[in-house]
Amino acid sequence: MNVTMRNPCKKSGESGEQEKEAAAAASGRLTGVQEAEEGSDSDSDSCLETEGNHGLGELDKETLYLRSCGAHCVVPASCFLHQGKAPELNLRHRGLGPQGAQALASALISNSYVKRLDLRDNRLCGAGAEAVAHALSKSRSICDVDLSENQLGAAGAQVICTALMANLAMQKVQLAGNSLEEQAAHYLAELLLAHTGLKSLDLSYNQLNNQAGEMLGPALAENIGLTELNISWNHLRGPGAVSFARGLGANIFLRVLDISYNGFGDPGAFAVGEALRTNNVLEEINMSNNRISAVGALSLGLGLRVNQTLRILVVSRNPMRSKGCLGVLKSVQNNPVSTLELLDFSDIQVNREFDDLASSVKVSHPGLYIKTEGRRVEYKKELLEVFKPSLPASAPK
Repeated sequence: MNVTMRNPCKKSGESGEQEKEAAAAASGRLTGVQEAEEGSDSDSDSCLETEGNHGLGELDKETLYLRSCGAHCVVPASCFLHQGKAPELNLRHRGLGPQGAQALASALISNSYVKRLDLRDNRLCGAGAEAVAHALSKSRSICDVDLSENQLGAAGAQVICTALMANLAMQKVQLAGNSLEEQAAHYLAELLLAHTGLKSLDLSYNQLNNQAGEMLGPALAENIGLTELNISWNHLRGPGAVSFARGLGANIFLRVLDISYNGFGDPGAFAVGEALRTNNVLEEINMSNNRISAVGALSLGLGLRVNQTLRILVVSRNPMRSKGCLGVLKSVQNNPVSTLELLDFSDIQVNREFDDLASSVKVSHPGLYIKTEGRRVEYKKELLEVFKPSLPASAPK
């Protein structure tokens, strides 16, 4: 595993064989450029600008990366040296740290082959985020980036969002598990309003709260382009959850939404139900574990009575009991143009009345799969990745 040195000018005795080979290669390749190194300023911003703007025509990407690693006293990542023209660069769990990110960023600017960049779990923090942001703003090829679990915080979110707005080719961004709170929501809202090419955004496992929901809701209503949004495992509740859900009613692009493991409650469920009455594009929504009671389930059903696009609805692990499940199912039964294919009531105890109704609904809606605690069905279509987020290392199991 490639690690950043705790003392930036000392080698670690724990580096693997590949890293030793890479370090040896670095030593050999750096001989030819050592004189240029000795007089250079080691400041990270200056290094990025100098290597990003002046060295690209003279140095190939491998030499540029080795030179940058030498300047930052980090061991080169062997997989980047062997990258070639591969479109995906996977450096997750490498412990790059801020200095490793600064060394990598310079080389990324000159690399026209990498389309997907995975830097999950690398302790980038603010300084590393700034270096990566610089590379993303300059890159002409990267359109898919995973920066999850990097302790970005609000400062990191600001520089990343600013960089993404400068990179109109970006289509997919993952920022899960980065301690993003209310202040970060301001920058995320600006991103939703400004970036029309972004298709998929993962904000799961953060601390986006009531105030964050009040900022993100209006931005979601105005967004044009986003088709998948994962905001599960946050703290959206109260007026923030309602404001966020209202944004769905005006949105005309979003197709897949995961809001599971928040605190929408009955007011939030009512707002989602209202949105489903007018929204004619949303196809999949996960609302599991959101403190929705039977009252909230009945409110949600009001939207299901008229909605014509929703295919998947997951409401598992909510305290709605049989009464709430019955209300949802009756709403679907009373909608002759319903396109629902999967209703997931997992981990909710239902009674015989529900089972009888489910059997009846299967007659009028033969393409509908109904999943309950006692009814394990195999849905014929694979759920999208946004419904199956990978757990961050710090997430509860």
